[in-house]
Amino acid sequence: MKNFALTVLGLVFAITLSAQESTVMVGGEAMFASKDIVDNAVNSEDHTTLVAAVKAAELVKTLKSDGPFTVFAPVNDAFENLPSGTVETLLKPENKDKLTAVLTYHVVAGKYDAKTIMGAIKKGNGSATLTTVNGATLTAMMNGPMNVVVKDEQGNVANVITYDVNQSNGVIHVIDTVLLP
Repeated sequence: MKNFALTVLGLVFAITLSAQESTVMVGGEAMFASKDIVDNAVNSEDHTTLVAAVKAAELVKTLKSDGPFTVFAPVNDAFENLPSGTVETLLKPENKDKLTAVLTYHVVAGKYDAKTIMGAIKKGNGSATLTTVNGATLTAMMNGPMNVVVKDEQGNVANVITYDVNQSNGVIHVIDTVLLP
């Protein structure tokens, strides 16, 4: 009976600790602040295309490093809204450089939570320029009092649909559009 009680107590403690650590649900799964960007993303059903692209571009090691990184992570539907054949073409080994350029365009060095981005937008009188790890820029703006949008250099606008998915090596903001350099 004593062992049973200890087992139950241990299980309750583990569940409580796990619930406290969870940040938000993404793609039907809890994201944990103790896990890195890749270890969380692989569990999201909404990011299977992004994960496949990160693997094809050989960026897993980079996104598992200390960072910190801010990732604007497009959902599967965002990739499906690209012109027909775009994803398949980018995933071909001969297009690895192009794929890497697109993916690193979604990453900013440093940890920028929603409050920080909104503050930069306010300070910038309505917009903030974010330099991506590929050296290009994104423009963050407000669309209403609490909705951040991110515009790429082509004029495409992505809505942030889930904010502040904290990671051990940064933060993810889920977006509804693939950004293009």
